Amino acid sequence: MRKLMFSLALASLCGLAQAADNGFYLGAGVTQAKLDNVGDDFDTGNLNDFKLDNTAWKVIAGFRPIDMFAVELNYDDLGDESRTVGGVRFDADAKAFTAYAVGFLPIPVVDVYAKAGLARWETNASATGLFDLDDSGTEFAYGAGVQVHLGSLAARLEYEQFDVDHTDGVELLTLGATWTFL
Repeated sequence: MRKLMFSLALASLCGLAQAADNGFYLGAGVTQAKLDNVGDDFDTGNLNDFKLDNTAWKVIAGFRPIDMFAVELNYDDLGDESRTVGGVRFDADAKAFTAYAVGFLPIPVVDVYAKAGLARWETNASATGLFDLDDSGTEFAYGAGVQVHLGSLAARLEYEQFDVDHTDGVELLTLGATWTFL
């Protein structure tokens, strides 16, 4: 009887653990965003080590036409920070839009993936009496991750990186979920 129950449970799990659905998907994630040395190109004295190191968020939209390939667009809130040192107030915030080609190594229940594309970033930073910066640019972006899926629902953990002027660049670590619909 135990063997029969084990066999039925295993068969049920195998039925749930099907290949990821292909098609359009939407999702969201919680991101640990890190930008070091914001305003590093400027002579800001005690603020040279200023960084954005925040828990932020992202929105994900993509299309996966086949098991091994997808295209994806993301909006990343990269966070904001304020600090006052010696009477000087420093404020910074950043965001980015990214577009990726994503290559998957589909394994039952799990996808390991790498992505490469472009990031369109925007930063705003100011230090009272020192500088005011509203900057944007487009840079090469890349990342990798793993996702576990049960049909249309997927949970993912991913790392992404791209350069941003006047910083040491952006590193993102995201825990997210996506839902595929046809």
